Amino acid sequence: MAAVMSELPAFYAVFVVLAAALALIAVWSRRRLAFRAGSVALLALTAAVAYGAFNDLLSRPKPAALEFRDAGIEEAEVIGAALREGQGIYLWLRLPDVVEPRYYVLPWHLPLAEELQKVMREAERNRAGLVMRMPFEGGLDERDAPRFYALPQIKLPDKPAGVYEDYIHPSLRI
Repeated sequence: MAAVMSELPAFYAVFVVLAAALALIAVWSRRRLAFRAGSVALLALTAAVAYGAFNDLLSRPKPAALEFRDAGIEEAEVIGAALREGQGIYLWLRLPDVVEPRYYVLPWHLPLAEELQKVMREAERNRAGLVMRMPFEGGLDERDAPRFYALPQIKLPDKPAGVYEDYIHPSLRI
């Protein structure tokens, strides 16, 4: 669980250091004591509010257009999807080389939503996975290549040779 939550404390620590630097500037200024004490109190309030805001952001989907760290990936496995007409396409994606799944939202686009629904049905029929090509590339509204595709049906393992005999119904034996 500690590895999953590693990004929030890092971003939060950077924010607190920057806010503390601003508070130090105010404290070392040649202002009245009340102004300097107020800047320290404002730092504490800002840190508490920012922590609450960052925690709230963890439960919300990230707009795919804002992804910068993993923006260049070619494909991502779609673990789950929800379509909200007029609002967005919500995706739970498993990115390559990332342990935990990530929650994203794409802007509502009817052809893309129809493509996703069709491929979801196909993947369910095949009992296979679903993959999204170029999940963070914008401007693909009018393109020829599909953005989603179902993985092929999983092949069952071969039976070992020589273990099984041909079955002959007893009435056919003479």
